[in-house]
Amino acid sequence: MEHTLKSVKTYRYEIQAPQTSVTKQKMIIALHGYGQLAKYFIRKFEALSSEYLIVCPEGPHRFYLKGSSGRVGASWMTKEVREMDIEDNVHWLNALIDELKEHYTPDSITLLGFSQGAATAARWYQQNPKQFDRLILWAAVFPPDLDAGTFPKENPMHFVLGSEDEYYQGEGAEALKNSYLELGFKVHAYEGTHDIDSKVVAEILGPLFHGI
Repeated sequence: MEHTLKSVKTYRYEIQAPQTSVTKQKMIIALHGYGQLAKYFIRKFEALSSEYLIVCPEGPHRFYLKGSSGRVGASWMTKEVREMDIEDNVHWLNALIDELKEHYTPDSITLLGFSQGAATAARWYQQNPKQFDRLILWAAVFPPDLDAGTFPKENPMHFVLGSEDEYYQGEGAEALKNSYLELGFKVHAYEGTHDIDSKVVAEILGPLFHGI
């Protein structure tokens, strides 16, 4: 018979502070995709670091990407005890944002989820949307267990997909973009693969990025 036990776990995250002093403190919390590590994922946002405080939490499950040695990646969950992992993820991410607010006073917080991290970002956003100013989901299916209709209409919601994304092509890509349009997201298509493009992020941020 299966049993569970709650205990303490240490989580990891990366911070990239603005390189110059800014009059308005703005924050991006970015959740990586499957098999990535926060210390490498955060580098994708270097172009934004002059105006933004970038925070990249790391998925709690680390594993060898090939075999039993070599490069390591992290994930947010698998199909095994999925509901429990979802609850644990939201719990520790809430603890993280409480920790961040003890040290920083951001005027705005943008939540971005890439690939597998998009599902975790959407679930975290739904749990307490008032703590964020906008949501960006990137190259991922919207979690079927969520109702986007419960998200606050006043907060901008964006979906991004590259034209050369390895996982979404042709009719599948069009169906995915249309599904987000129906959920009330603004859809952004750009020339690129299954990866973060900081120029696209900057365009989405618009006035926030320019400190207005």
